[in-house]
Amino acid sequence: MAKNMQPVLKRCKTLGLSPAVLGYSKSTKRNPKQSRRKQSEYGMQLAEKQKVKFIYGVLEKPFHKYYEKAEKKQGITGEILLQELERRLDNVVFRMGFANTRREARQLVNHAHFTVNGQRVNIPSYQVKMGDVIAVCEKSRSTTKFKTLLEENGKKAMPKWIDKDKDTFEGKIIAMPTRDDIDYEVAEHLIVELYSK
Repeated sequence: MAKNMQPVLKRCKTLGLSPAVLGYSKSTKRNPKQSRRKQSEYGMQLAEKQKVKFIYGVLEKPFHKYYEKAEKKQGITGEILLQELERRLDNVVFRMGFANTRREARQLVNHAHFTVNGQRVNIPSYQVKMGDVIAVCEKSRSTTKFKTLLEENGKKAMPKWIDKDKDTFEGKIIAMPTRDDIDYEVAEHLIVELYSK
């Protein structure tokens, strides 16, 4: 399985991202270098695509498949692309506070710690649907890891499309994510322009 092993803080600095978007509390002490060269249109489009790929931990081939899927649906392609990425199971686990980062969420999903509608799912790219109930497996609930996560992230604000009680190990998808639910700056139209060439 292909894995993105890039150093997180270094990559965040390059893409102009706050590490908090990825769930990291660390910050880089270095001053960002001001580029004297003006970035080309292609450079800006590529940077936006790399930023979104990095945030969700998706490599080029699957990312392009998400774009093709979004293009076939009715509506604004860029917004649908972001919705498809938000609906990934590893992202939903992160949003619910069952992991501190999306990378950690991906690993926990791979190790089959979660169920969707009572069935164990170990595929991070699994697309959740409206009405799906995502829960921590019964065996995993008693582990120190999940007890600590529940205490630490109990006060974490939930997106509007997820319904989860603070002290429970499960949550429900009550709506589809919208553009307003994206909590980082992204110009998705640049990604669409890049792929439309």
